[in-house]
Amino acid sequence: MAEFPGYIRYCLNTGKLLLLAVLVSGGVVLHILACALYKNWWPMLTAITYVILPVPLLFYAGSERSSVFSDSDNTWVNATKFISGASAVGSIAIPAILKHAGVISWGALAMELSSFFVFVSAIMCYIRMNDNDDYSIL
Repeated sequence: MAEFPGYIRYCLNTGKLLLLAVLVSGGVVLHILACALYKNWWPMLTAITYVILPVPLLFYAGSERSSVFSDSDNTWVNATKFISGASAVGSIAIPAILKHAGVISWGALAMELSSFFVFVSAIMCYIRMNDNDDYSIL
């Protein structure tokens, strides 16, 4: 993007941030609607896993992004990968278990899973955006 003038690069970066904001807020809205439309707030348990998911990455992976996405002998990085993976599986498993137990309906399950996939797409867009940008957390 070096061949574009500064104001066009700024506009493109702002558009990327806007896309991330829309995806995350859409996931939150789907999550709340899954609870409110069916008058059952048990699916809100999944919000715990959404909070737990990035915490190990922030604490143990450090600022070097390549340590998370590569094979590593570091025990802390491996523990980070395990805890993040377990939390991601829990984001799918909690609504499925609630449906199996008869606590939530099929509509709430569908909205919870669609909320999860919207959040995953936001995370993938964030990772892709940080591959070639100036501002980066991971």
